[in-house]
Amino acid sequence: MSSSEIKYKILVVDDEPDILEILSYNLKREGYIVITASNGEEAIKLAKAEKPDLIVLDVMMPGMDGMETCDKIRNIPELSNVIIAFLTARSEDYSQIAGFEAGADDYITKPIKPKVFVSRIKALLRRIKRDENQEKSLVFGDLKIDIEKYEVLKNNKKVVLPRKEFELLSLLASKPNKVFTREEILDMVWGRDVVVGGRTIDVHVRKLREKLGDEIISTIKGVGYKFEYSDKNSD
Repeated sequence: MSSSEIKYKILVVDDEPDILEILSYNLKREGYIVITASNGEEAIKLAKAEKPDLIVLDVMMPGMDGMETCDKIRNIPELSNVIIAFLTARSEDYSQIAGFEAGADDYITKPIKPKVFVSRIKALLRRIKRDENQEKSLVFGDLKIDIEKYEVLKNNKKVVLPRKEFELLSLLASKPNKVFTREEILDMVWGRDVVVGGRTIDVHVRKLREKLGDEIISTIKGVGYKFEYSDKNSD
């Protein structure tokens, strides 16, 4: 299936008109529906109204920067799982970890060649297709992970997780008590097209523990992580 048949909706946010024009033009050529915003406040309003599948968000913008904009979007329930890719210039003092902590799924360094940019966007959108093929729920005592709805319930209360945290939890919970290596996690959650550091996993695991309990994920030193579950946990 070609991208023109899929008709994914993408919101591009940047305060530089030339960048907006170039990125929008190349995405439209691929058949994507593209909407644009020039600042954080406008981006949040459009995201609420349009509910895009993916947001390309510039980090350095006057007023509300990309980090703050991302954080606010992640706190809107219906947008908590939207894919967000940060745009950052090579000269900017930008922390990859800070970006992922704010809820980013990826970051793209500019200037970037249009073909490379489109390739990165396609790689991110492939995750939506993968998610659509999973139609099941995982239940562990008082914890329910609804793969189809991208929803987590703990003691019947909804726990809001950014997309990457949800994908990491879903991966580990798909095979309880199996140790996933750090390489497996990076490949299956972030993908081969995205270069991230090992600390990125640690940050996401720490956030999951804060929200769901320290006992839910165990660290296997020098190897990776595993989702801890036994029948006694549900008593």
